[in-house]
Amino acid sequence: MSLSSALSIAQSALLATSKQTSVVSRNVADASNPDYTRRIAVVTSTAPGARAVEIQRVANDLLFRQNLSALSAWSGQSALYNGMDQLDLSVNGVDNASSPSTAIANLQKALQLYATTPSNQNLGTSVVDAAKQVVNSLNSGTQAIQDFRTRADSQIATAINDLNSLLSQFQDANKAVISGTRSGTDVSDALDQRDALLKKISEYVPVSTFTRGDNDMVITTKDGATLFETVPRSVAFTPSSGYSAGTPGNTVYIDNVPVSAGAADNTTADGKLAGLLKLRDGVALTMQSQLDEIARGLVTAFAETAPSQPNAAGLFTWPGAPAIPFAGTLVDGLAGTISVNAAFDPSAGGNPALLRDGGANGAAYVVNTGGASYADLLISYGNKLDQPMAFDSSAGIAASSGVSDYAANAIGWFEGVRQQASANADSKQALAARTAEALSNDTGVNVDQEMSLLLDLEHTYQASAHMMKTVSDMLDALMSAVG
Repeated sequence: MSLSSALSIAQSALLATSKQTSVVSRNVADASNPDYTRRIAVVTSTAPGARAVEIQRVANDLLFRQNLSALSAWSGQSALYNGMDQLDLSVNGVDNASSPSTAIANLQKALQLYATTPSNQNLGTSVVDAAKQVVNSLNSGTQAIQDFRTRADSQIATAINDLNSLLSQFQDANKAVISGTRSGTDVSDALDQRDALLKKISEYVPVSTFTRGDNDMVITTKDGATLFETVPRSVAFTPSSGYSAGTPGNTVYIDNVPVSAGAADNTTADGKLAGLLKLRDGVALTMQSQLDEIARGLVTAFAETAPSQPNAAGLFTWPGAPAIPFAGTLVDGLAGTISVNAAFDPSAGGNPALLRDGGANGAAYVVNTGGASYADLLISYGNKLDQPMAFDSSAGIAASSGVSDYAANAIGWFEGVRQQASANADSKQALAARTAEALSNDTGVNVDQEMSLLLDLEHTYQASAHMMKTVSDMLDALMSAVG
C-alpha cells in the first residue's frame, strides 16, 4: 500500500466518523422529543476508504398506524367522559342534590306529612314549596343541558378550526418531504414533522394513510372520506348560537361526507369530534328527554279528574294546559316550561287546600266535601307517584314505571353510561400509552446505546488519527532522507 493510499483511507475514515458522530450527537440531543425518530448514518466501503452515503430514519409503519388509531380512540372517549362529568354536575349537582329525583322524594315526604294533618294549611304550603323545588330542578336542568349543548357546539367549531390549521401545516410538511425526496436531500426532519402533525390530526378524527411516489402522503378518515390529497379537503361546520330541547345540532362534513358520532357510551367513530358530537346530540339529548318525561309524568300524576270530564292540569301545569299530554308520548321541552299551578300557590293568590279538596278546574272537579280532615286525595297523589305509567321508550329507560322510580332510574342510567365511558377511557388510554411506548422502543433514541456507539466512534477516530500521524511521520522521514 502506498503512503498516498494510506493517507486517503485515513482521511475518508475521519470524514465518515465525523458524520456518524454528528448523527449520534443529534440523537442524544433529541432523545426526550417524542416526535423525534432515531437516525442512522449508513456507511459504505469505497476503493480505497469509506464514506457516509446517507442518513436513514428508523421507522415502523405498523406500530405508527396502531398508535394513530389508539390516539384517536382515546381522544374521542376522553372527550365523551370529561363532558359527562361536567353535564352531571350541571344538572344533578354534587351527590345528586339538585336532581329531580331528590326533589320528587322531598315532595312525597311533604305530601305524606300533609296527609297526616290535612287541616294544617302550613303543611299544604310546604307541599307547594316542595313542588316549586321540583319545577326548579326540571327548569334549571333543562337550561343547563341546553347551555352545555351550546358549549359543546362551540368546542366543535374550535376543534374544526384547529383541524383545518393542522391540515394546512401538514400540506407544508408534505411539500418539504416531496421536494427533498426528489432532490435526494435528507428529509428526516420533514418526515418527523409530518408524522407529528399526523398524530395531532388523529386526535380529532380517525385517520388512515397511504404513501405515493416521492413520499407523497394521502390521508383519509376511517369512514373513507378524503382528508388530504395534495391539498387539504374541506372540513365544514356551521355552529349554532343556542339550542332548545329536541333540536339536533348541525352536522360536521369532511369532503362533503358527514362525520359519525359513534354509538352508545363507546365512541365507535373515534376522535374528539365524534366525542363532542355524541355529547351534544346523544347523551345530552337523551338526558333532556328523560327530564321531559319526568315533567309529563308529574303533570299526569297530579291531574284533576272528574266524572264525564276530561282530565285537567292540577298542581303542575304546562303551556298546553288545561289538557294533559298524551300517555307515553314525549313532549320536547316540557321540563323547561312546567310550572306550579298558580291556583295552588298562596304567593300567587292561590289556595293550597285545593290539593286536599280538588276543584282547581271548577266545581266539577271538587272531590272533598267532607271537611278539613279529608286526606284521600292527598294519599292518592302520593300513590300516583309510585304507580306505573307509560313512558316514551326513546328516552332510554324502561317504558313503564312510577314517576319517582323513573326519576331515580334516570340517574342510574346516566351513572351507568358514565361508568362505562370511564372504563372505556381508561382502557383506551392504556392502549394509547402501550402503542406509544412500543413505537418509542422501536424507533426512539436509547441514550445508553447511543453513548456506547459514541465511544466506539471515538476509538475509530483515534485509530484514523493515529494512521494519519504515522503516514505523516513516514513522509517526514522520507523527505529528510531525500534531502
